[in-house]
Amino acid sequence: MNGSRWEQGEAVRLIRNVRNDGTYPGMDPGMPLVRRGSVGYVMDVGTFLQDQIIYSVNFLDEDRIVGCREEELIGAEEPWAPSRFEFREKVLSAKGLSINGTVLVQPGAIGEVIKVVRDAPGGVAYHIHFDSLLGRVLQIPEDALTAVEPRD
Repeated sequence: MNGSRWEQGEAVRLIRNVRNDGTYPGMDPGMPLVRRGSVGYVMDVGTFLQDQIIYSVNFLDEDRIVGCREEELIGAEEPWAPSRFEFREKVLSAKGLSINGTVLVQPGAIGEVIKVVRDAPGGVAYHIHFDSLLGRVLQIPEDALTAVEPRD
């Protein structure tokens, strides 16, 4: 197919967790299908809504064929830095965060990952929007964040 980045048979790596959007049979919507970092092989290339390229990718370790959008994939040989958190995940600041001596974010403040920056100097970092700092997005290194404990 014209414009597609990968061809049938090429190895690709998933860079976001994929959950069932309701189209994967035999599993409830929202259930995890394939974890980010997994490598699979392009089986087919198609389109969705006439303009989005969708790759049918066979993830052998998971024994699943999943439809993936181009922005969810990188080439299997491309550099990959695993991250603890991902897009839209809620996180906590592990310490007070300040700019020029002014504390902007208190320890334990809740934020949301807006973007994962895998090629940041010093390792993986994130663009975070903190609830307590409306309208601002900060780039925070991974070691300054902790996971929000799952609530029942």
